[in-house]
Amino acid sequence: MTLAPQIQKLRQRFGLTRVVLVGDRGLLTEARIRDELKPVEGLEWITALRASAVKQLVSTGALQLSLFDQRDLAQITSPHYPGERLVVCKNPLLAVERARKREALLQATERELDQIVAATQRAKRRLQGPDKIGLRVGRVLQRFKVAKHFIVPISDDGFTYRRDEERIAQEAALDGVYVIRTSVAEAALDAQDTVRAYKALSGVERAFRSYKTVDLRVRPIYHYLADRVRAHVLLCMLAYYVEWHMRQALASMLFDDDDKAAAEAQRASVVAPAQPSAKARRKASRQRTDAGEPVHSFQTLLADLATIVKNRIEPKIAGAQPFDQVTRPTPLQQKVLDLLQVRL
Repeated sequence: MTLAPQIQKLRQRFGLTRVVLVGDRGLLTEARIRDELKPVEGLEWITALRASAVKQLVSTGALQLSLFDQRDLAQITSPHYPGERLVVCKNPLLAVERARKREALLQATERELDQIVAATQRAKRRLQGPDKIGLRVGRVLQRFKVAKHFIVPISDDGFTYRRDEERIAQEAALDGVYVIRTSVAEAALDAQDTVRAYKALSGVERAFRSYKTVDLRVRPIYHYLADRVRAHVLLCMLAYYVEWHMRQALASMLFDDDDKAAAEAQRASVVAPAQPSAKARRKASRQRTDAGEPVHSFQTLLADLATIVKNRIEPKIAGAQPFDQVTRPTPLQQKVLDLLQVRL
């Protein structure tokens, strides 16, 4: 319920006539697009389809998996999404990882189910009754979230299970396949740039992790008055703004990739996972920059800078006035200050 008012605030405050909202499939649901986005003139969106919607595209023939025989990206349309473009992608590495995770979950479930089978066959205190057996089985299937992949007939004195191979094969066929949905015209944003815009959400997710837990830790908020809560959040937002600019200026001294142009150039496709540049790989392997200086994380570099202090000197000489003395920066600290354009 907070989304539409915030968009309206942005449009009014900055005089925006056109807004493209990028959000994941949990935020930009079908109901939200229909009820909140479509009625607003000048508001467009980029999001992704849920797995059930992707399966529907396959079942209706709108999405042919043969599209991926020669390429990893294609653009289609569907009558279910009038006036919109669907950019279908397949990431082979993601497909392998999803297959590995599914098999691991299936095997973990089978190990637990085998224990229940043994409990129904033991000589003493045998597990009996479809209600008790079903309760135990249901807990296992719910824990690993793979109930749809098993067929589990339960009787009064026992149960058996087997994998639903047909359903598993249907899901496996879509491993690594995802579909980007957008209302933005192709003339304004082609298929590759659409995928790139959606993938940029990972930067937003990293920002929220930093903001909430890693660096700034906006929570918990030990304030109770509304103005103080707003002030707390505002200070954390300003702190992240400063952190972002510091990371850009200090990228060459951090483990961050400071040669993103080279990293993007070696990428085979926008669908393929991003790869670090050669410079970033050298920094990670040698733990040194090309200048021979130690590479830091943002946290360790801040800890090093924290050793710069201002001391209050009070001479014991008669008539001498107290004065402040800042400790002299080390060569590494001085380089950081120079990159940040900070003078002590």
